[in-house]
Amino acid sequence: MPYGLYIAAEGAQAQAQRVEVLANNIANVDTAGFKRDLAVLQARYSQAIEDGKDYPNSGSINDVGGGVYVSERVTDYARGTLRGTNMPTDLAIEGEGFFQILIDGQKYLTRAGDFTFTAEGNLVTASGNPVLDTQGEPIQVDPEALARHVGDYFDTNGFVTVGGDVVPLSMVKPASLSDLAKYGDTAFYPLAGVQELEIDERQTRPGFLEGSGVNSITEMMTMIEAQRAYEANVNLIKNHDEMLGNLVNRVLRQG
Repeated sequence: MPYGLYIAAEGAQAQAQRVEVLANNIANVDTAGFKRDLAVLQARYSQAIEDGKDYPNSGSINDVGGGVYVSERVTDYARGTLRGTNMPTDLAIEGEGFFQILIDGQKYLTRAGDFTFTAEGNLVTASGNPVLDTQGEPIQVDPEALARHVGDYFDTNGFVTVGGDVVPLSMVKPASLSDLAKYGDTAFYPLAGVQELEIDERQTRPGFLEGSGVNSITEMMTMIEAQRAYEANVNLIKNHDEMLGNLVNRVLRQG
């Protein structure tokens, strides 16, 4: 395979993966607590260097660029804008930290506070996953008191108050955001231990939600750029294919 054809194919594949990431970001522009992903592109060494037959900066014919590839997919944890919803079961975190929720028996973290109560008094996420308290147990309040409740359910420190029940939501922070692995659109699995926030760190705003971390205009502009880069690589593949076909035809005619 001509080396230029190989580099163009690698570039097209990398841009296609980048477009997939951007499309998922745009699809979640209105998802509460969503954190956008970034496809990190990295220059690739030539095939000979990757195979261990040469080394970088050798100055040989093998010391040429090998195109680009998506080296990793990282999450941007920048806080989204808080927006009022007038929903008493919505809760936004103003500072650092995450809520703890239970998914299939495992503890996960989330910034999405679009909660609701079931008829049995269980506090759950929009997907129906239990929200945990500081003891790591699903939060449940008296269903009869819940039926009679009027007004806010949360305070500015992340405590649930219904009737005589006052329950602190579990609000934690990892030692490093790099210890989190994204699960779905708004949940994160902690790869290391997490620590409960101190009372002065527990800053919440009832009746608000943290919006998506996606800026639709920025993402669309980046999407257009990625699509054009993809088209440029595809055109290079077509040009190489035409040149190779012309070369083969000339050789056959001369033969």
